[in-house]
Amino acid sequence: MSQQPPVRSTGSPPPRPDASMSLLNNVIDHALDDGYAEATARRRAEGGTMPKPLRARLGLAAGLVLAAAVVTVGAAEARISAPVVAKERQELIDRIEGENEAADELERDVERIRAEVGERQRAALEQHGGDQGELVALLSGATPVRGPGVKLVVDDAKGSDGGGGGPRESAGFSDTGRVRDRDMQRVINGLWESGAEAVSINGQRLTSLSAIRAAGDAVLVDNRPLVPPYTVLAVGDGQRLNTAFQDSADGQYLHALVENFGIRSSISVEGELSLPAAPSLIVRTAEPRGAGAATPTGRATADKGKATS
Repeated sequence: MSQQPPVRSTGSPPPRPDASMSLLNNVIDHALDDGYAEATARRRAEGGTMPKPLRARLGLAAGLVLAAAVVTVGAAEARISAPVVAKERQELIDRIEGENEAADELERDVERIRAEVGERQRAALEQHGGDQGELVALLSGATPVRGPGVKLVVDDAKGSDGGGGGPRESAGFSDTGRVRDRDMQRVINGLWESGAEAVSINGQRLTSLSAIRAAGDAVLVDNRPLVPPYTVLAVGDGQRLNTAFQDSADGQYLHALVENFGIRSSISVEGELSLPAAPSLIVRTAEPRGAGAATPTGRATADKGKATS
């Protein structure tokens, strides 16, 4: 029977069981990179220099402290200056209120003087009007008027917002749906020619020297702005005045505005109307022109006429 040959010892240690995992073993045994280890050792040898993350945190803390100091100083200065600012603001408010009161007082003075001038003008008309003093006062707007007549309301078209076109634009109109000063001039002149004895617009009494003009989009009557709708009161024979106006060229003009441009209009006969006196009057006197001319009486005159443009 044969025997196994004896195993001879070579004197070298037996191989590791994990010899095939040398790469993993190297990573475990050397978890800290040699370069990092050397750098750490060098910093320690040079005196223990502070790590960079710690320096950054200390710098941020210093910045926050500085910002807090700036805010605190600003708040303290604001508290100190607040009373001064409040005082200056109150002084400005007091000045504005004082100027407003002064302006209101001046406006009251103007109204008082205007009323006084109007009274003196009316007295002059009554004094120099002679036998026709009452008629002159009526036609010049010096006295209030009551009586039958017509009420005419003229208003802009619904939704009128400018940018119109057509024939009205060529005549200087920028919006076909808006009532313009020229429209009101024709309406008032048509009422005068149809037999109106006294006329007012939105409570503003018209005279033979009244002017209807425009300032931008506003309609002015004797330099006083009016807003639509425009309510026109005309004293006279109501039914006759109504028929004559609607048959006149100016009444047809208003009808064309209604039909073509959407301007709204309504007219009605009224049994009793009340018109105020004109706020101001212009008194004119006649003087002789030369030798041989008839000497006038010097009475104040005011004839019924058309609204000027």
